Amino acid sequence: MVRALGLTSGGLDSILSALVLKEQGIEVVWVNFETPFFSSDRARSAARMTGIPLRVKNITRVYVEMLKNPNCGYGTNMNPCLDCHALMLEIAGSMMTKEGFDFLFTGEVMGQRPMSQTKPSLRYVEKRSGFAGHILRPLSAKLLPPTIPEERGLVDRERLLDISGRSRKRQMELAETFGISDYPGPGGGCLLTDIGFSRRLKDLFEHQDDYEQRDFELLKHGRHFRLDNNYKVVVGRTREDNRQISRLIDPHKDIQLRMMDMPGPTVLIPFGAPEEIVREAATLCAAYSRAEDGQPARVSVKGPAGSGVLTVEGGCREKYQPYLI
Repeated sequence: MVRALGLTSGGLDSILSALVLKEQGIEVVWVNFETPFFSSDRARSAARMTGIPLRVKNITRVYVEMLKNPNCGYGTNMNPCLDCHALMLEIAGSMMTKEGFDFLFTGEVMGQRPMSQTKPSLRYVEKRSGFAGHILRPLSAKLLPPTIPEERGLVDRERLLDISGRSRKRQMELAETFGISDYPGPGGGCLLTDIGFSRRLKDLFEHQDDYEQRDFELLKHGRHFRLDNNYKVVVGRTREDNRQISRLIDPHKDIQLRMMDMPGPTVLIPFGAPEEIVREAATLCAAYSRAEDGQPARVSVKGPAGSGVLTVEGGCREKYQPYLI
């Protein structure tokens, strides 16, 4: 039996590309690559809905190395779309070779994304991956040169499609024929396209040489203040923010601050800081609490060296706006 390994995000195009091949009697398996910047949730949901086997592989370490210096640079924010796709196809290609799959496939549609899904972009991704000729795009195959599996007769090219452009009309019609009605909307899911997250990520790369998974998870929560080149303070915005930040605190390395006498944010200084930075963080904690402007407020401080209480003045949010990342 012909076997194909497909990259999936869990979106409609991924689903349809697999079902088009499955309809030809091809055994299809999905792989989804997970990092702190995009999760496997949608892919897992698509696998449950369709019954298509799914492998989930965390590629954070190698992905971050690429992300720091992508060959083609970034998109509007910190999204290295071309090099991202090339890396994923390179890893998937190694799986294909090792596990005896006949070819790779993706749900890419010609012209759907003006920067990353043009013919030159698709060619770049193929060459960079090292598996040119072995990557089939079933939804736009008739608009592209025949691939090796088509030339070898493993896939019937006539039963593939010629979808192009940003309209989703044909995909929605095809979904109806396959009985697929519950699928996510287009786009979304990648934090690297978000302007706020990208600013924080760029700041992290500029101020740290080594990274833990936790460092990237923290970028998703709270307000981030860069008080100087060595120290950053994270201030929760909401109750859920406070919960997530608390979950990520390492009591052996970090300093945590909370209001003593009233509601307020969870504040974190990753990897600790000297006394003057801790006091600034305490003032930030009070500034984003219910403490009245200019009034004394008590802040609890906990860290590897022990715990204590600092008394600072409430208010002064405007003072810290220039430090907001």
